[in-house]
Amino acid sequence: MKLQTDQIEVFFNPHSVAVVGASRNVNKAGHVIFKNFAENRARGIFKGSLYAINPNETEVLSYRCYPSLSRVIDPIEVVVVVVPSQFVPQVMREAAAKKVKAAVIISSGFREVGNIALEEEIKGIAQSANMRLLGPNCLGVYDSRTGVDMIFLPETKILQNGNEVVVTPRPMPGNLAIVTQSGAFGVAALDYLAGREMGVSKFVSFGNKADVNEPELLAYLMEDRETEVILLYAEGIAAGRKFLEIAKEVTKTKPIIALKTGKTSSGARAAVSHTGALSGTDKIYDGAFAQAGVIRARDMDDFFHIAKAFSTQPPPEGDGIAVLTDAGGPGVMAADECDTRGISIRKLSDVTLQKFEVLKDQQKIPKFAATLNPVDLTGSASSEMFELATKILLDDPDVHSLIVIGLHHVPGLDEDFVDRIANVTSQYRKPVVACDIGETEMAMYVRSRFEKMGIPSYSSPEDAARSLVALVRYGLYLKKEGCYDAYLANMTRKKTRGPK
Repeated sequence: MKLQTDQIEVFFNPHSVAVVGASRNVNKAGHVIFKNFAENRARGIFKGSLYAINPNETEVLSYRCYPSLSRVIDPIEVVVVVVPSQFVPQVMREAAAKKVKAAVIISSGFREVGNIALEEEIKGIAQSANMRLLGPNCLGVYDSRTGVDMIFLPETKILQNGNEVVVTPRPMPGNLAIVTQSGAFGVAALDYLAGREMGVSKFVSFGNKADVNEPELLAYLMEDRETEVILLYAEGIAAGRKFLEIAKEVTKTKPIIALKTGKTSSGARAAVSHTGALSGTDKIYDGAFAQAGVIRARDMDDFFHIAKAFSTQPPPEGDGIAVLTDAGGPGVMAADECDTRGISIRKLSDVTLQKFEVLKDQQKIPKFAATLNPVDLTGSASSEMFELATKILLDDPDVHSLIVIGLHHVPGLDEDFVDRIANVTSQYRKPVVACDIGETEMAMYVRSRFEKMGIPSYSSPEDAARSLVALVRYGLYLKKEGCYDAYLANMTRKKTRGPK
């Protein structure tokens, strides 16, 4: 199915933007949104023209403020509407008269509160004018590279070494795109990703979906060069058949990780009151996602943990998982989680087992190390042991991916064990995830060090295992569809594995 994705591009890269409801009141959403654009324009990030619209203001942040859209002589491509719902139809009629290409309605008070007629009215105005509509009741669009920022999430001030520092909770540019029905969840997601130093390419909150919906956004992101992984939060998907058709095409080139809420009767009822979404039977979504190759996250933590793995690691070409650890219990926990999710941790090949026996004979790993899989180097592990074992495991053609559990508590483990592992893994096209348990400064340092070396790291064996299993399932899907080699070749062209 061919969708007109060029109509979606204007939301992310407009030549001109008008904020209707721009205000000098710093506590109003219209002020925050206009300030986002104005500051990004001053920095040279947003390169389009900018207009403030408010009949009660004459100037906002040194910009002339117009009483209405009709008073602006210049052409306007996108309007961001932040006024009470009863005034939105008049704004839309003025936008239609100016031949505005797209409108983003941040305002609430439509279908989600039972005001269906008002929503249908603004939708009709947009359709008659061939104007695309995002929302209403949405958070809008954020593009980390073009400076488009409609999010009314203000700057916060914190004390750092006795000095007041202004912090803007926006993630750095990256390869993750976020598509969300919930604006509040979207804000939280951006805050989370910024805190975890995970980069975002684009963000879009579509709220009530009066016009633009999931299939069009997925089709657009499939062509977007900056996006490599798509995160989707949905409470209900109305255009089910179209979604399935588009998602199946997208997942052949880019993974879609979905967090579908409204799974229970209570959650479904809440979704209706939140965005007017009809959730549908959860088992139907399970089947539809599986058919389209969409990876479904079980909860919010799972959603972000899986995203982290997909943002840096390739999908494996098979389901052979090896577990390497210096602690038996956590190794068992990882193996249990893989098995629970349908991927068994198989015994290693005789050739690989023999290689480990040679290391034992050479006293390079402990005689009592368990090597069947999981491979447990025990509390006697050293950095060199991890390095040697990692190479042996990744050399095995039946091992397609690896979980490394390197607990820093082991006395013989030096700080360089992360670098040694990363240097080995950079020579293979096999996904590797890591785990170190603990919340002390050292544990967080080890996990941070892994991630700086391009290896996603987790604080529990189960999180590491779940994230890797998601990669495995996606790899198996690509194999089934006959597009694994093309996907991997495209991924290799885009980035090189190894230290960031």
